[in-house]
Amino acid sequence: MIKFLLTRPIAVSMTFLAILLLGCVAIGLLPISLLPDVAIPEISVQISHENRSARQLENTVVKTIRRQLLQVPQLEDIKSVTRDGSSFIHMKMAYGSDINLAYIEVNEKIDKCMSMLPKDMDRPQVIKASATDIPVLKLNLSLQKEQSSQQFMELSQFADAVIRKRIEQLSPVAMVDITGRTFPEIFIQPDLGKMKTHQISHNDIENLISKNNIDFGNLIIRDGHYQFNIHFSKSFQNVNDIKNLYFNVDGRILQLKDVATVELVEQSKKGLAMINGKEAVSLSIIKQADARIQDMKDELKSLIDHFHEEYPNIQFEISEDQTKLLDYSIDNLKQSLLLGASLAFLVMFFFLKDFRAPWLIGVSIPASLIISLLFFHLAGLSLNIISLSGLVLGIGMMIDNSIIVIDNISQFRLRGENLLQSCIKGTNEVIRPLLSSVLTTCSVFLPLIFISGIAGALFYDQALAVSIGLFVSLLVSISLLPVYYRLFYKNEKQGKLDKWVNNLSKLDYAVLYESGLRKVFRNQKLSWFLYLLLLGAAITLLISLPKKRLPELTQHEMILRIDWNDRINIEENKRRTEQLIGQIKPGLAQTSALIGEQQYLLNRRHELSASESLVYIKVQNSVDIDPIKNLFKHHLHDYYREASFYFTSPENLFEQVFADDESPLLARINFRNGNEKEQLLQIKDLQQDFKDTFPDEFNTSQTFQEQVSLEFDPVILMLYKIDVNSFYKQLQTAFNHNQLDVIRNNQDQIPLVLGDNKNTLFELINKNRVVNSEGVWYNLNQLVKQHPYESLKSITAGKEGEFVPYELNIKDDQLVAVKKKIRQILGKYKDVDLSFSGSIFSNRALVEQLGLILVISLLLLYFILASQFESITQPLIVLLEVPIDIGGALLILWIFGGDLNLMSLIGLIVMSGIIINDSILKIDTINRLRKENGFGLIKAILVGGQRRLKPILMTSITTILALLPFLFLDGLGAELQKPLAIVVIGGMFIGTLVSLYFVPLCYYYLNRNKNADFKLQAVNRKI
Repeated sequence: MIKFLLTRPIAVSMTFLAILLLGCVAIGLLPISLLPDVAIPEISVQISHENRSARQLENTVVKTIRRQLLQVPQLEDIKSVTRDGSSFIHMKMAYGSDINLAYIEVNEKIDKCMSMLPKDMDRPQVIKASATDIPVLKLNLSLQKEQSSQQFMELSQFADAVIRKRIEQLSPVAMVDITGRTFPEIFIQPDLGKMKTHQISHNDIENLISKNNIDFGNLIIRDGHYQFNIHFSKSFQNVNDIKNLYFNVDGRILQLKDVATVELVEQSKKGLAMINGKEAVSLSIIKQADARIQDMKDELKSLIDHFHEEYPNIQFEISEDQTKLLDYSIDNLKQSLLLGASLAFLVMFFFLKDFRAPWLIGVSIPASLIISLLFFHLAGLSLNIISLSGLVLGIGMMIDNSIIVIDNISQFRLRGENLLQSCIKGTNEVIRPLLSSVLTTCSVFLPLIFISGIAGALFYDQALAVSIGLFVSLLVSISLLPVYYRLFYKNEKQGKLDKWVNNLSKLDYAVLYESGLRKVFRNQKLSWFLYLLLLGAAITLLISLPKKRLPELTQHEMILRIDWNDRINIEENKRRTEQLIGQIKPGLAQTSALIGEQQYLLNRRHELSASESLVYIKVQNSVDIDPIKNLFKHHLHDYYREASFYFTSPENLFEQVFADDESPLLARINFRNGNEKEQLLQIKDLQQDFKDTFPDEFNTSQTFQEQVSLEFDPVILMLYKIDVNSFYKQLQTAFNHNQLDVIRNNQDQIPLVLGDNKNTLFELINKNRVVNSEGVWYNLNQLVKQHPYESLKSITAGKEGEFVPYELNIKDDQLVAVKKKIRQILGKYKDVDLSFSGSIFSNRALVEQLGLILVISLLLLYFILASQFESITQPLIVLLEVPIDIGGALLILWIFGGDLNLMSLIGLIVMSGIIINDSILKIDTINRLRKENGFGLIKAILVGGQRRLKPILMTSITTILALLPFLFLDGLGAELQKPLAIVVIGGMFIGTLVSLYFVPLCYYYLNRNKNADFKLQAVNRKI
């Protein structure tokens, strides 16, 4: 086969050029994204029921829905958090389940229980988690100059009616989610004095509105051969129509404006958005799942530039831009790929002392990469951080394959074979060990896809990318490379430049290797001691190194979530948030804030209450993040001690896939006592016990709120001849919650509200009056009583029912002691159940799973090697090398201050697959020398080591250099791969020494002839 290819160089070249052309076309079709498009097995249910307390909502709505949802198949966990007026249910499905089918099931369960829910509540919203729901960026609109409430209402309407629709017309845009809008309402404020004078009640005003806002529809009238649509309308069009309504009072005609003030005002705000201290309308732009993010970025930029020119009075500002993160990360990966390849090129030039060989690598590697990207397209992969990092890992192994083929052909030429025979024999000799090396490496990577959950799906791309790269590289190395080697060296003439290159280095590697091998055989006990030492280091470091889910990443952005834990309105929340943001020096950071309830449709997080805020901070230099954090902490501790807050990273696709919102340890405590007041006292006492026992580790997770209950006596209402429904309506009017009707103006709906201008609870109770059926007026404070009480701000529940969560930030080695202390605390409380969850348990499960995958990988390695070597003992030599390499890799990781996380553990698996390739080739060469050339054991070990010395050094150094840039570059892509690079580099360094010296020693012990006299002195003499 090789001879056939060598004799047809033009056909081979044209074939590969055609494939490369297809590859170039495929590159233009590959989608580009931050991470692979993975299915996230999560479903959220949002429940809204205004004017209901958290306890009422939990008992009448949430509990019913939660019980129904427990019947959904493949449900792993369910958690609900209920607050006044709203609840959020988060469902986590088993990974691999059909999320679309689960979405249908959830909707069916909710439809089934709708008849059991209050009739005045809206149907709960069901949201299916999707990686494409994360906004690509947020576009914030604010006015250039000082703005009035009327101007901002106009901006809100303009943003929704014009800007949002124009952006949604872009083909890469799926939808635009909007928040921060303010809405108009027509507010009718009766004059109680005039109403009393004219004997007019609130019911009279309500009846006046309802009778006059009527749409009779159309009538069809025929006139001969013609037909006309006649429209009758008495509906309201504007505020003046309502002001000028007429009604008859005892024979006197009055207008509504005579007894009430009617005006168009801004609806009471439940929430707002801010950008750099100014109130804004925020548009979250979400891309189509199959759209190229670069296309979307270009079209958005062009449109926003057009907005700047067309609407100069409006300020357009972008925040939370994911496209920059993607560009930065992928550029860093490309830079590391180019830099690593360049360094590897120099290493080959230094070792081979030949100008032609490195250029052969320069042909084979780009060809392998382009063809690999063609297979990316065929396999449905995208260009993302994970798949590109797989190519970066694979480039070192691609270079290895090329080096081995080139070096082997060169060795046959040095033994006197002609160029054609050297190319044929040199390539044929390494096909089998190269195939074995590729299979063993793939056997290490492919089990990564069996990691449970999203992480396994994510690294499917990496495993597939490495496997594609290796098989393509093998194909190029054994087909294209020999052909071009023959063409490059066909008319070889050594000139002055070649002589200079040959004299560039006089270092004799074989002499150094022979000297080192002699010392190893002379000091066998020391060699085995070092082996056991590294084995012990591997076990010790695996146990003692801190364990995390992911490596620490440099942050230029952060989000502060604040709950002021106070009965404040939106305006006070805004004032406090502005005061907090004002602590930052001007120009140091971009800031935006979401205050109170938000209007997003795709809101997978729990909605904010009126006393909560989300503050987004973006800085140019990551070192400014910690000082700003400390500034915020001190301000909040100094001025708002009752406030609870925490910092988190902005939500992006990476965070969504890997986000670990769980505390290290979560104690879930269920109180079986049904008395709510007693439970509240127990929760307070228990929270104080946790604070006293764990002063540094405990996060206050339960907050309380003061509420006021208004009670009325039905008997008193009957004595005063006050109808209960009329009384309730008048109460609604007093609290500005009496909506009479809705005016429909184009696409807008403007509510008509009958209300009062009393601002404080004291004024509402003591200054409002209620009229009975006989027209007699009574003060409201005569009819109602106030009762202050305290309740939980939020109610948490799961599969086990309601529970109180207590979060503790502890380390892995503290778990046993902390669990014991918690059980001791709960010993003095009756009717209490305890269970635990948290990231510590999931991290341990992940480590155990990766350990199992490592064992499976080693077994696959053994089976493949046993098949290649046709021996059940020789594969043990390669497997004995793995623990030493792991020990060396963990030692380097510990020196660099790293920890065991998903990436470093994958690095161990990757390193194990890479480093054994050198040993496989060495053992294969020794076996071939003994079998085909009849060499003795010692001679075969020595000659085989010398023949494989240069390829081993070149492959190890090129692989190390290909990963070295990760240690010095910044950005998400580089930082994510840094622990992996440290582990692989450390393991490769130790593994190279092991392949050169320890593997020959193990081979000697497993293959020595027991009948021969192989005393140590004789061995030394032969060496």
